[in-house]
Amino acid sequence: MRVQLNPIVKKDLQVTARSMRFSWGLFAYEAVVALAFLLGLSSIQSSVDGYYGDGNIYQELINLFPVLAIAQVCIVSLIVPVMTASSISGEKERQTFDIMMTTCMSPLSIVFGKVSSAVLRVLFYVMGSLPVMALSFVVGGLSWSVLFYFVLAVIVLSVFAGSIGILCSSLCRRSISAVILTFVMYFVLNILTFCPLFVYLFGSWEEESMGECLLPLLFNPNVFFEEFFMQVMTGESILGSTGESNFIKTEVGYLTYCFTYGKVWVFLSAGCILLLAFLFMLIAAWRIDPLSAAAERKPAKKKSK
Repeated sequence: MRVQLNPIVKKDLQVTARSMRFSWGLFAYEAVVALAFLLGLSSIQSSVDGYYGDGNIYQELINLFPVLAIAQVCIVSLIVPVMTASSISGEKERQTFDIMMTTCMSPLSIVFGKVSSAVLRVLFYVMGSLPVMALSFVVGGLSWSVLFYFVLAVIVLSVFAGSIGILCSSLCRRSISAVILTFVMYFVLNILTFCPLFVYLFGSWEEESMGECLLPLLFNPNVFFEEFFMQVMTGESILGSTGESNFIKTEVGYLTYCFTYGKVWVFLSAGCILLLAFLFMLIAAWRIDPLSAAAERKPAKKKSK
């Protein structure tokens, strides 16, 4: 049985494998992770040797995991939008966009291919850093399955950031404009998810139910990772202890009460983020579809007549 690989993914992987830019990018990525490791190790050593330290550094090495993981999450949040924001607009700048659209691939396949290519390149970086991250697992305290879940969480973040980048790339003609719009949109989306909570906190003078104002936070990747790290490191949650809800039924809505129970929030948030990413990719595919563009031009021509 032969697996059909997306032509765009196949082409980008071949170009990436032959490019020295990828090798230097991988080197820079590993250098940043190694620097974060050394800084974290130095901080742990200082705390252990301090006045209140017990001199046992091994039980503190587990704290290297969130340090390295957060460093990688920040890097991925920066590089994936740049990769995808120039994917469509770059084709327009090179005047190869029309040629790409004349292929047998559908617009949705092109969008999926561009995002998948960026996600796979990020996975190369993350996999290369696993030996460094594994040092925090050697002394015990964390299950090796946590490393697997972290890779899955990075994939979720990469798909989300890539979908925003490809959407902005389909809206702009210049790559620089697309990159700027991507980071602005990423920032605005993170702020908008907190708006219902801010309205409740600053707009309610009486003790009343929060309702479902926490549900938009399911679409926030920052809250998703904060919840992930809290449950991995402490067994607790920003929304309550693992295995129980942080609210009573009269404080919040029914859905919020159910979704904040145990680890349900993490998995549901991952699903919501992927759903939003899929919506962005559908919009991007509609934007670059020649048929939809032609349909928009027809009413304009009729009005001009």
